[in-house]
Amino acid sequence: MSTDTSQRVVIVGAGPAGVRAAETLVAAGIRPTVIDENPRWGGQIYRQPPGGAGFARSKRALYGFEARKADAVHTSMAKLLPMLDYRPDTLVWSCEPGRLDTLHEGREARVPFTHLIVASGATDRIVPVPGWTLPGVYTLGGAQVALKSQGCAIGERTVLAGTGPLLYLVAYQYAKAGARIAAVLDTSPFSRQAAAVPKLLSQPATFAKGLYYVGWLKARGVRIAHGVTLAGIDGAQAVEGIRWRDDKGREHVLACDAVGLGFGLRPETQLADLAGCRFSFDALNRCWLPERDAAGRSSVAGVYLAGDGAGIAGADAAELAGRRAALALLQDIGIEPPHNEGMPDAATIDRQLRRIAVFRAGIEQAFEPPAHAAAHWPDDMTVCRCEEVSAGTLRQCIRGGFANEVNRLKALTRVGMGRCQGRMCGESAIALLSNETGKPLHEVGRVRSQAPVKPIPISPMLYDDGVRIAAEEAHDE
Repeated sequence: MSTDTSQRVVIVGAGPAGVRAAETLVAAGIRPTVIDENPRWGGQIYRQPPGGAGFARSKRALYGFEARKADAVHTSMAKLLPMLDYRPDTLVWSCEPGRLDTLHEGREARVPFTHLIVASGATDRIVPVPGWTLPGVYTLGGAQVALKSQGCAIGERTVLAGTGPLLYLVAYQYAKAGARIAAVLDTSPFSRQAAAVPKLLSQPATFAKGLYYVGWLKARGVRIAHGVTLAGIDGAQAVEGIRWRDDKGREHVLACDAVGLGFGLRPETQLADLAGCRFSFDALNRCWLPERDAAGRSSVAGVYLAGDGAGIAGADAAELAGRRAALALLQDIGIEPPHNEGMPDAATIDRQLRRIAVFRAGIEQAFEPPAHAAAHWPDDMTVCRCEEVSAGTLRQCIRGGFANEVNRLKALTRVGMGRCQGRMCGESAIALLSNETGKPLHEVGRVRSQAPVKPIPISPMLYDDGVRIAAEEAHDE
């Protein structure tokens, strides 16, 4: 086993991709630094309750059919801890050539690297509807976090709306835990989902789990509607109900006190952007993605991309992609890959990832977000909740001829400049711009990332290697 200490390898993210990348590197004799924003490893899909959470739920209860996979990831990481520089509860808020800027417990630290694996994961894709900023509206991912981390539901009578596999998974998890699900409202037509079955059958076990979730929910009386159009979420001070039209155009109103909203997932690409990676528009994911080869190498030497942060493919693919990126890194620095039993080689991983890609294409075909929703957004509907920018403000700017590219629109209206840095509203701004100009999504631009990628206190930015620059400059003056 090699013990090369000249390489400073950093992995961002301790989800399935990050854990398997670390495992592969450790097996080859490298001690990587693993930085994770969460207090415990597992990522979003295999999120663990915090230590001292005050409640106990088995992994079977938390992860259902994925309990064994979750346990395998958790156990692998636990065994690796003595051989890692593991930094939980640590935010990576900036990336420059050869250096990350991090924040832990209010203190800033610079982390140098020679090689970087970005396994940043994904976040919910949001398509706004009137009333989506009311208290009581959560993303589907947020609803899932509440259940896994806090052991609670988001409401006593919850509607889950949007589209994508997560819609049914969260519904199943909530109902299984004893929460009341008033309805599951899927904006994708059933006919579209049926047409995708041949591709979905490329992963028969995964497809069967999806069918089981739907059947289980229906057997317990949970209302499921396909092909709906979400008209709005109602309430004076908080959520009181939801309105929608069914696939025959009939209007419905349903009382509820919470809504989980989501339209699939979108990759977290900010760090790859700050690292200088080249991007291109991906028609399958309907968004801009950092370019990478089959092994995970980005356009920047020494920077590798793995997992859903580079393109949505799911937890199984993330594990494979994390290991594959680590193998590419080892090849690039001239270290023999490990030949541990149960650790697949590069060729095997590549075959498995190609098979998963067929299934993923089926998922995107089955659960496409509403294509023309932006055309129906009322002018007074908030698009950017951080900066309180409405659809009407954006339209006025576009129709006035002031902006036909998203970063210009951002500069003039502040859309995407708030706390979420465009995570919630960036794609919505692009969709509205595309609708107003008649240009396809890829022609209206990509929201450029800038540090800090998430909110941080101002004080750490005043430090450089422990020296308060601003204070010294003020003293000199």
